[in-house]
Amino acid sequence: MGRFGRSVRVLRETDVRATLDMASCIDACDLAFASYSRGGAALPGVISLNIPERQGEVHVKAGHLHGAPFYAVKVASGFPRNVELGLPASDGMVIVFDSDNGQPAAFLLDGGYLTSVRTGAAGGVAAKYLAPEKVWNVAVIGTGDQARYQLDALAIVRPGFTHVSVWGRHPDRAATLVAELPNRPGMPEGCAYEVAPSADEAVHDADVVITCTGSQTALVRGEWLKLGAHVTAVGSDAPDKQELDPNLPARADLLVVDSRTQSAQIGELHHALAAGLIDKTKAVELGEICAKTHPGRTSASQLTVCDLTGVGVQDVAAANVVMEHIGDRGEVIEL
Repeated sequence: MGRFGRSVRVLRETDVRATLDMASCIDACDLAFASYSRGGAALPGVISLNIPERQGEVHVKAGHLHGAPFYAVKVASGFPRNVELGLPASDGMVIVFDSDNGQPAAFLLDGGYLTSVRTGAAGGVAAKYLAPEKVWNVAVIGTGDQARYQLDALAIVRPGFTHVSVWGRHPDRAATLVAELPNRPGMPEGCAYEVAPSADEAVHDADVVITCTGSQTALVRGEWLKLGAHVTAVGSDAPDKQELDPNLPARADLLVVDSRTQSAQIGELHHALAAGLIDKTKAVELGEICAKTHPGRTSASQLTVCDLTGVGVQDVAAANVVMEHIGDRGEVIEL
């Protein structure tokens, strides 16, 4: 027994995977975005730390949803060169605290899994409100884990898609992803998957376009997209990252962001603002749509863009799902 009779639960990645599923996380993030945009959440700024000698980046995010039993602080790292070493490119941990007394309740040594799921879930929330009602063709720009999680979420909110076109800067990784997806649980039965020769050809007939890369240069242009397409961009989580040509969010009929303030600093909105192509007030927060204070997509012909930079309320929402389903999992340690 610790000095003050306190204990904390330690969950490893297998435990977190057993307690956090995509459908539950989508529902939790939907409510969290709504609370955030209504002023029902505390969300401090992101702490970013670069490790240039290893091309690494670290993000520290925290948040509290008013009335939620737990708040959370997350440290997430991305070291893309780890792939060459046979190590995961993403890692991290989440510290969960009791909202009643501020005591640590759990250490989630999740290996970045919570971040992956909650990022995919945010894309699922965006597609739920912004994608066309009927989605047949999907384009994925990027070949990492987030390509998989975004498709997992899309398959829940728009389960009928029949074709996925994948493009990445490394054709071998795109081929690996395409070979894997038919056997991935939750993918629509009979869906066809192919590697596209270019980003242009990947997106030209897509109803939904997902960009999930670490790119620092624009990969997708607005004139490539068909009428009524929806774009979810999740890779621009730092000022130097960019996936969309600035003209694309500027010409969108509906531009949606997870956080108006944060996206103006690090997201695709940030690049459009820097280019003088847009006014910040054009951007609608996803939470405003979740809370039904904005109608979202109102026409099948609208071009919609959702700029997801990642906000701490997603981590809090996901952590609360884990704690709700924790049962007797994990190891109890005395403090």
